Amino acid sequence: MHLDVLDLRQFYYRTRLGRVAQAAIRDKVLTFWPEAKRQTVVGFGFAVPLLRPYLEDARRVVGLMPGPQGVMHWPAGLPNVSVLCEETLWPLDTGVADRLVCLHGLETSEHPSAVLEEAQRILGPGGRALFIVPNRAGLWARRDGTPFGFGRPYSIGQLEAQLKRHAFVPERHTSALYVPPSTQPFWLRSAAMWEKAGQSLSAVWSGGVLMVEASKQVHKPIRPGLADRVKQPFRVLDAAPSPEVKPV
Repeated sequence: MHLDVLDLRQFYYRTRLGRVAQAAIRDKVLTFWPEAKRQTVVGFGFAVPLLRPYLEDARRVVGLMPGPQGVMHWPAGLPNVSVLCEETLWPLDTGVADRLVCLHGLETSEHPSAVLEEAQRILGPGGRALFIVPNRAGLWARRDGTPFGFGRPYSIGQLEAQLKRHAFVPERHTSALYVPPSTQPFWLRSAAMWEKAGQSLSAVWSGGVLMVEASKQVHKPIRPGLADRVKQPFRVLDAAPSPEVKPV
């Protein structure tokens, strides 16, 4: 079940805990993709808080928001790039996206396979997708007061297996949100420190979200190409001569 867009906007833009979460996840996204010059960047679910760094240099930025969630104008003060869509039918051409970010779009969907099929369809050759989901071993998935406490949390093995079933190739993964999901001032002030220490503490302290970067698997054509045909050329001189026809 998708969360309401008003609740998501309230959390990410109007609460201190939400701004901490937004900054932590966006910083990790930028470690994967520092820039997207002349590329088409698409976000699905409620990924728009993570797309702002690409607005200036990308060829095009599109924020797809599923119908059950609702849509809002984004970015504030600039021309709108967000679109309301069916979660199983995205209004984009096949192979148009160079980068795809999915946040609050997979774990809350009642049709996750259809979501991944659409993600596979719109991603172009050489494109990359970044799937961000609640970590089932993390504290954030156990807190109903945040968007990460809704939907189905994943382990890294579950997420990668589901991606492979839909012709994605997991390339690398990481986690974020090591700070506890608390509104206490101490935790909020020290959030940056916890994120920096998170990688070394990951064996004992799980991050709140998992992030998997995947590429699109392109199958080799089954139809034989020109090289295969040239290997077995038709040799005219090897053909048996036809019998000579005698005049009557």
